[in-house]
Amino acid sequence: MGIVRFDPVRELSRLQEALAGEGAWVPPVDIYEAADKALVIKAELPEMKREAIAVTVEQGALTISGERPWPADVPRSDVRRAERRYGSFSRRFALPTTVDAAQIAADYKDGVLTVRLPLREAAKARVVPVAIAS
Repeated sequence: MGIVRFDPVRELSRLQEALAGEGAWVPPVDIYEAADKALVIKAELPEMKREAIAVTVEQGALTISGERPWPADVPRSDVRRAERRYGSFSRRFALPTTVDAAQIAADYKDGVLTVRLPLREAAKARVVPVAIAS
């Protein structure tokens, strides 16, 4: 038996597949802070209908979920290789306390879901005068 090099990314991928079960998938996301001081989450959801995507906010977390079904016009018996994932998915993100949950907006265009999370204005520091006792 030869030596096998440990690849944590490959092992994590295998673990995710094992935990998720057949058909489940995890769409990739980018998260960044925009110039207008809003957090932006972009998720790749190709060939999905807007109605099949759910974005929910509850208990300080944002959840993106949905389902991408196997194409009805392609019988599984005819498939020679399938690398894209199908089935249900769910991604959950903890929201920082600085996010204004009431102003969250989502848009879906060209297979990319964009969720904007506006940040509240930071609390300004307040100067407290100290009285001198005589």
